[in-house]
Amino acid sequence: MNKNTCKTPYRERFRRCYLEYTNECLWEQSYLKAKCKELNLEEEYMKYKIRLMISYLTVFYPLLILVIVGLQVIEWSFTEYKTYMHINVIIDGGSLILVTSLLSINFFEKFVDRHRWVMTVTSTLSAYVMVLGDIAHNSYHYYHTDWPLYTSYDVFVLCMIYMFLPIPSIKAAALLAISVSVVYLLYFIHFILFTDHNAAKYVYGLDIVSIDCFHHLGFNMMGIFFRIMNDTMVRSSFLDRYQFIKEEIWLRQARRQESLLLDSILPPQIAKPIQKSIKEKIMRPDTDLYHLGSSRTTEKFMSIQIHNDVSILYADVVNYTHLTTTLTVETLVKVLHDLYARFDMAASAFKVQRIKFLGDCYYCVAGLGESVPDHASLAVSLGISMIANIKEVRMKRSLNIDMRIGVHSGSLFAGVIGEAKLQYDIWGSDVNIASRLEATGNPGYVHVSGRTLSSLNAADYQIYPGTEKALRDPVLQKHPMSTYLLTAIPSRDSDKTASVVRSVANLDLKTVGSNRKSELSKPVSLSEELRDEFSKMPVGGFKFHCPWSRREINLKNEKVERDLGMFCVAFKDSTLERDYLHQPDYIFKYSVVLGWGIGCCLIYIQYVNNAYLWYTGAIIDTIAFLFLTSLLFICWYKKVCWWRSGKDEHRRYSKLSCAIFNTFEKIQHSFVLRLTVYMMIILCYYLVISLILINCDQDQYELDIIQSKLFHYEMDPFSCFHPWACTNMMALILGMSYTFARIPFALKTFIGCCEAVFFVLIVFFQFAFIFEHSSTTCPFLKAEIAHCCRVCMMLITMYAKERQSEFNTKMNYKLNLDLQHKQKAADITNQSIIILLNNILPSHVVEVYLNSLAHHELYYENYQMVSVMFAMLTDFHMDLPSLRVLNDIITEFDRLLYAYKEYYVVEKIKVVGCTYMAACGLDFSLIENPDSTSKFGSASLSFEMEQVRSRQESTIKDNSNDEVAFIMTTFALDLMRVLSVCNKTYAEEKFDRALSTSEIRIGISTGQIMAGVVGASQPHYDIWGNPVNMASRMESTGLSGLIQVTQETAETLEEFDIQCSYRGLTFVKGRGEIPTYFVGIDKDLSFISRKMSHIFGRH
Repeated sequence: MNKNTCKTPYRERFRRCYLEYTNECLWEQSYLKAKCKELNLEEEYMKYKIRLMISYLTVFYPLLILVIVGLQVIEWSFTEYKTYMHINVIIDGGSLILVTSLLSINFFEKFVDRHRWVMTVTSTLSAYVMVLGDIAHNSYHYYHTDWPLYTSYDVFVLCMIYMFLPIPSIKAAALLAISVSVVYLLYFIHFILFTDHNAAKYVYGLDIVSIDCFHHLGFNMMGIFFRIMNDTMVRSSFLDRYQFIKEEIWLRQARRQESLLLDSILPPQIAKPIQKSIKEKIMRPDTDLYHLGSSRTTEKFMSIQIHNDVSILYADVVNYTHLTTTLTVETLVKVLHDLYARFDMAASAFKVQRIKFLGDCYYCVAGLGESVPDHASLAVSLGISMIANIKEVRMKRSLNIDMRIGVHSGSLFAGVIGEAKLQYDIWGSDVNIASRLEATGNPGYVHVSGRTLSSLNAADYQIYPGTEKALRDPVLQKHPMSTYLLTAIPSRDSDKTASVVRSVANLDLKTVGSNRKSELSKPVSLSEELRDEFSKMPVGGFKFHCPWSRREINLKNEKVERDLGMFCVAFKDSTLERDYLHQPDYIFKYSVVLGWGIGCCLIYIQYVNNAYLWYTGAIIDTIAFLFLTSLLFICWYKKVCWWRSGKDEHRRYSKLSCAIFNTFEKIQHSFVLRLTVYMMIILCYYLVISLILINCDQDQYELDIIQSKLFHYEMDPFSCFHPWACTNMMALILGMSYTFARIPFALKTFIGCCEAVFFVLIVFFQFAFIFEHSSTTCPFLKAEIAHCCRVCMMLITMYAKERQSEFNTKMNYKLNLDLQHKQKAADITNQSIIILLNNILPSHVVEVYLNSLAHHELYYENYQMVSVMFAMLTDFHMDLPSLRVLNDIITEFDRLLYAYKEYYVVEKIKVVGCTYMAACGLDFSLIENPDSTSKFGSASLSFEMEQVRSRQESTIKDNSNDEVAFIMTTFALDLMRVLSVCNKTYAEEKFDRALSTSEIRIGISTGQIMAGVVGASQPHYDIWGNPVNMASRMESTGLSGLIQVTQETAETLEEFDIQCSYRGLTFVKGRGEIPTYFVGIDKDLSFISRKMSHIFGRH
């Protein structure tokens, strides 16, 4: 819950409201147990709990030694006569040896984990060793020396059972502690029933026993509270750790996938600054995340590198056009996915970097990433392998396809241009040569230049003369060269079958996007990695490292431990400590109910001690009780309402109830208010205990003592107050001083020390005579020292317990902070992957593609009406100055895409050399027969698409979607306008060469297309179909400064009042001569109206 939740306007606090109990539910023990079972973590939690209880033993051992040895040292130092000290040494020493020996069995973690009953048995035996040793010590001195003593270890044993002994079950610990209390009480009672000794009755009288009964009740309540709250905190910490581990594992995988995905788009040397730019844009939410380039306000970014010694491979699928026009979209995507996955595998095997594939064209470069002397051999071997792979696909799928490949060695420019849909590309004259070698080659052969052949071992290949087409090709003739056709037996390692291809480590993006949160919340079978991480969870305590032990696994935990102080376990970072203390305390109400119970015990003990102080005591006791009860009511009213409503969140509550809810939430969320309540409860306890002290007339008490000894009569033990009752009350208050969470440990320790000092001053100065004449715990030991030993023992025990608890709580808090950082980093990485996918795929495809991956399906679509555009910038020489200009122009083209987001999105498909390819109509609302043809990840997505379509139908009468041609043509005209502005700007600039003569040649075709994602390790979105082929032909056969369209597109544009001029019959490869048209554009780069031209024509 946010801290601002409690900052509600005054009037809003007292209106009718709903009960918000979500955050409190997360701290309910029942919820935490159910969550552990739901996530299959109960067994791992028990293993962690065993380790935690063993760590408690490492704290308990020094504490036990300190207590027993310290008491012996004190008794030896302050006892005048050492006559009976050997009995004490034997009993306490024997108890120490037996307890440490029994509990040492629990350090064999694997054995204890297999036989968990051992922990309960050894703990029970240890507790009773201490109890029986304590009772034996007192019984010996009573029956042999006639010296009634008060017990030494009753409080310590109860603290030991609840706080340190490795008893897994809370019920078992409670039963053991209650049985110990019963044993002590029975021991006291037997003196009342079976002895006439006045001193014994003074020590073990019936009223004293009733006081001890409530004293034990208070300590048992405190112990049970500690066990329940400790289990709650530990379970919460364990679940947080589980979430942390899941996030960390997801983040590692996501960062790996992010790196693979980015490397599939760009080489590492260019990818790193792009990746940094992505993270910076995610941190600035006001920017457009899906454009990876620079913003308008910054300088245009271009990353171009020169590579002087490489080999370029161009490959073309023969008969590809026939495939795209005859196969169904599903079959086509499967064929291309199978084919390109094989090519990618082979390229990876030969260390050749794939640049991209353009429908039927696949091109790559050897020696690009790092200098490779045999790059020519690798490129040719890849070409031969590709021919072998396509033969296998041809036989497997009964398709009439083949491969035509060209390889040339030389230099090139490689890098990224533009701002949207960044793609790595290559430019240069040697690149054009490789392309022409492919175009003029023969199917089934690798067509190489003489320069490439000179770098090969001719004996490895069958070499034939080049083709006649190569001799006549104008591009190749600009660089006179000899060409050759090569073939050879393909490498066995490169001839991958389909099963091998499917086994390749591909991108695993199933948990990207909206799938991530649901994937992390699912229960999964625990992996070894999870178990290993659980074994590294911090447990605190003292660590004893052997020289051969492995310490590196705990380096992270040790770093966090170093951030905590040694004695007060405060964060060394004051900001972190302040933030920790100001966190809401969702277990505050449980601390209050314990405070109420301890307060009732103290009030009873005070009442029994001060039966004569009725009026004054009743007033103070009533005030204390009403204060504690009111606090209890405020803190528990919300939970009681939650129970009574049957956990109904929609029930409205009265103004009074809402006021109580709000008051409690303010206390729960405010550190200052919690601290105030804590101090008031402690003050309330001291008001109660002060009634015992202020009613004591020491002079009268001294006189009563003297007279009882002179005249040998039984003195009233409560004529002043019973010293051990006061001591036990102080022990209870000390315990409560350490109970509240989210109170500075240093403050609790300071208050505890102040209480101990206050008690010592009372014992030795203010009421010295009274404590001096009370019973002691050892013969000849001054009673006041025995009283101080009990309070100091309680202080040390509570300090040790609370320090361990505070350590684990703060480790858990630091873990939560790390978890938040992990979640934030995971969210950023998740968004980064989405952005990268948006850079590869159209925006509307990303989520559907992820859902398809989650269902292990290929993604494909079929569109009835899409307009495709090819726009080529002419008169560009592929040198560095020209590439800089090309980058500026392509960047401006990309920015123009922003204006086409509102209606039908114009998607940039790719940039090839100087050709800009885009499409309009790649939208959910335009998919044909989505239920039968498209692969959607969920039914909700189909429903959303239908909603989009219904809205479209309500605004557009004709649902043929012909307007995509109009929008695409408008976009093409805008490209011409942008280029015109760029040319004017370049004309005013001083360049080494005039660059203002750049012109653009555009071709557009419209119709039914297929789209899909092929390649898993390097996913690639592409579109296929007759409109794609025709748009490419319209551009290649068109004229600069004009837009050439097919007859179908021209007829559509005329319906939008755009004049289209008949050009004539134009020869198109694969189609023969077909009628083509030029879009009417005037000198101001505006469309010529068809209607207006007819009007002017008539005049």
